[in-house]
Amino acid sequence: MYSLDFKVTTSSCDSEGRLKLYSALQMMQDCSEMWIDTEPTVQQFFARENMTQLLVARQVEVMRVPRFKEQLTVTTTVYEVKPMFGFRNTFIYDAQHRPCYRTWSMGAFVDKANGHLRRIDDEVIQSLNIEPKLDMTYRDRRIILPKQGGEQGQPIAVMRADIDYNRHVNNANYVRMAMELLPTDFVVRDLRVEYRVPARLGDVLTPTVYHGDQAVSVALAVGDEVCAIIEFA
Repeated sequence: MYSLDFKVTTSSCDSEGRLKLYSALQMMQDCSEMWIDTEPTVQQFFARENMTQLLVARQVEVMRVPRFKEQLTVTTTVYEVKPMFGFRNTFIYDAQHRPCYRTWSMGAFVDKANGHLRRIDDEVIQSLNIEPKLDMTYRDRRIILPKQGGEQGQPIAVMRADIDYNRHVNNANYVRMAMELLPTDFVVRDLRVEYRVPARLGDVLTPTVYHGDQAVSVALAVGDEVCAIIEFA
């Protein structure tokens, strides 16, 4: 297990003093990324082979939204590893160690030079600290969109501030963009994101919004290629 402590500060709050979902995702991402420092065999293998892990899917259950000045702890654990994919839980707890956000995610091991999937060695897999899968609802990582009925929104230009050190749009920023298209009174209790093709600086994302009985889904595409699908429920 790897953990980081955070405090809900002004910049991470919305207008009502509640932690932004976008900010919570950033906390999860920071914890997951820093985890590799506790796994030297993986870290050395990735550096030697010019590889990295990219997020493929994430599901978030919102149990309670923290408020301004609350103290939080984010923990991340790996519960399964395959030659090309890894699976982890990342939870955010309040000061009483009650879960505010419960998540699972899937990452793909890729070659930095060409972005293609690459296998990691069995020795690397055996070196990992695998921990029990935590209690939450595990839904399908694939998000199936309706074939018709989507409403196209205004194009969204990818800005320099959207790009991370992998030189494409950071995964939390897709959610931030999609949330702007939700009804103002929509309360997010569950989030699923499927990441497909990375968007890069200079790209223009076209959003298509699908309103279901209990969920709103947003597909963000560059031309005919869907970069990410975000489902809010």
